[in-house]
Amino acid sequence: MKSRLLPLPLTIAALLPIGLTAQTPTQSKPPLTLDAYFAEAEYSSARLSPDGTAAVIVVGEPDWMANRFREDLWLWRASTGKTEPLTNSGHDSGPDWSPDGHFIAFTSDRLLPDEKPSDNKDSKDSKDDSPSRLWIISADGGGARPLYLTKDDVHSFAWAPDGSAIYLAIQQPLSKDETDAKEHDWKDVTRYRTGDRGDLLLRIPIPALPASAPKPNAAPPTPAASQQPLPEGATIIARSPLAIESIEVDRHSGTVAFVTGPISHRLERPEDTEIYTVAANGGPVTQLTHNQGLENNLRWSPDGERLYFTVQAAAGSVKGPYHDVQGRLYSISARGGEPQRLGRDFDGNWQDYTILSDGTLLAAGTKGTSTQVYRIKGENAEKLSGIAGTYGGLDAAAHGDALLLTHSAIREPQEVYLVPSASHLDQAKPLTRFNAHYLDYAQSDWRPYTWKSEDGTTIEGVLIYPPGQRDTKHLPMLTLIHGGPADADGDRFGADWYDWATMAAAQGWLVFRPNYRGSAGYGDAFMEQITPHIVSVPGKDILSGVDALVADGTADPTHLVIGGYSYGGYMTNWLITQTTRFRAAVTGAGAVEHAANWGNDDLTFDDAAYLGGRPWENPQRYQSEAALFQMNKVTTPTHMIAGDADIRVAFLEDVLLEHALESLNIPHALLTFPGEGHSLSKNPWHGYIAVREELKWINKYGDHSPPGDSPGQ
Repeated sequence: MKSRLLPLPLTIAALLPIGLTAQTPTQSKPPLTLDAYFAEAEYSSARLSPDGTAAVIVVGEPDWMANRFREDLWLWRASTGKTEPLTNSGHDSGPDWSPDGHFIAFTSDRLLPDEKPSDNKDSKDSKDDSPSRLWIISADGGGARPLYLTKDDVHSFAWAPDGSAIYLAIQQPLSKDETDAKEHDWKDVTRYRTGDRGDLLLRIPIPALPASAPKPNAAPPTPAASQQPLPEGATIIARSPLAIESIEVDRHSGTVAFVTGPISHRLERPEDTEIYTVAANGGPVTQLTHNQGLENNLRWSPDGERLYFTVQAAAGSVKGPYHDVQGRLYSISARGGEPQRLGRDFDGNWQDYTILSDGTLLAAGTKGTSTQVYRIKGENAEKLSGIAGTYGGLDAAAHGDALLLTHSAIREPQEVYLVPSASHLDQAKPLTRFNAHYLDYAQSDWRPYTWKSEDGTTIEGVLIYPPGQRDTKHLPMLTLIHGGPADADGDRFGADWYDWATMAAAQGWLVFRPNYRGSAGYGDAFMEQITPHIVSVPGKDILSGVDALVADGTADPTHLVIGGYSYGGYMTNWLITQTTRFRAAVTGAGAVEHAANWGNDDLTFDDAAYLGGRPWENPQRYQSEAALFQMNKVTTPTHMIAGDADIRVAFLEDVLLEHALESLNIPHALLTFPGEGHSLSKNPWHGYIAVREELKWINKYGDHSPPGDSPGQ
């Protein structure tokens, strides 16, 4: 595959408003190829300047020649109407504007001059990669410069209100004496848990920043052996026994709020994730929250009186013992007290949100198959007039009415848009067009689909048709199950190794995407019905949907295949023990039993909540809800994929499934991706090869001949 060329600078006047993308009839366009499919640009972050006249956008793309993904910063300016590259190192992300809008701080693991990756090992058990430092660049362009030269990863950061300093979190560093003692006593031994160190919250003054900042060429000063090697000029504001995962600073008082998380990044205790505050220059640290929810997306209210935050779907609750509910939005007094739930009359799943300059809250909420923008007023939520599909990435200007957001739909790839105000979402103008190439290929049609499960519960899903075949009967069908389980499939564009429905449809498959019980966007009661029957209840929902599609003539019962990743892999592994109707299965990162997976999963409390206790507290259910103990029923040829560094669903779960299939003489294949965790985010070739082989598998064992060339050709 060849690398896709970056687009020319974008001119807003040359682009169409959201939802009005120019299209030609599907029949005149070629079918989507695997190479084109994997050329998607992702927008991990987009931030408006304080006055709304500029935006910095993180564009992520596969770098096929370098076997990695790259991220660069692009800058849009209202004065030129163009979106142009600001950085090109391929290592830059997480940008934030200075309060005056003149500079942008961002994280990057780019190397300093004369620095080599191997030079970044400060002890024998340190990582080989370059540290992710904090860098600053002028919004007018020029060279970026690091805020500090020490080899510390920045975990989170925020500008001081006057722009004179930046607050950041790094792991408590070791002095030279401590490092030497560690190497002498422990060699290359890792002390699990006991070797972990918490974070420091630092304040680092910003030096004079010329428009074109020179690159540093001096080594950092060498501290005395007994001193902590802190970044030059840094002041310790607070010490935390936990990691500090996000920081927000009140623009009035300068009070610093932060959210903690586990040092090991394994989410074993919900109480590790709480909100704290400390004065601008340090002092006593105040803990504001004490609950079983995982707080994130922290923001101050414009008047500095309250803090807003979310608890995302399947991330616990601020009330009572740990249990999973839909995503919720809260506020809490800066002085402490009980969190107040906002927008509670919306029976859906809150995702991201932003705060307008007048204090109004806007949030993206998923209800069924649609994600729209809502105005939040206390407990009430008012849906704004927008375009069908999926909104996200909301970011409002600190001054003025401008709003930045992303939008996509199944037939419309995601781009970044600017709207003049929240009341005029229909006037959105695109700032990017990196994904316009998808419109050169035949588009899939789709429609929502509802059916009754075994117990009479109404379930909804999505049907994605091969191009030009909407409502065609007797189609070969792939049931593609989303992960989570607290996710949902809907009217949004997907083009990656995880969300490959559009690619399967281009190969001639009708793709059935069920939003089984446990999915978000259908109310808390619907979501919680998965507990404690983690696979058997949603499994019946899925099979009932397959039966309904066969009964109404939509799906061909002789050409049914199934697949999913993560929790979708759990379900695929379970369902091939419950039925022989599927001719092929493709599964990834899915558990086949729950006891060992409870011990290896970085979300152990989540598994225990779903199954009604820890393994010794409910051993019967751990067995009855596990595919492993019913493997004797499996006849389905099964393809598996897994990252060998996955800690969300242990890699050995896939090895266990492979061994079971091998012992049963069932056709199978297992692909393992070195160094990959749960998200297959290190090397773009891994996802490309995964989907290529999964398509080959379902085409072969599903006895299906795709139109045109075979995948990857």
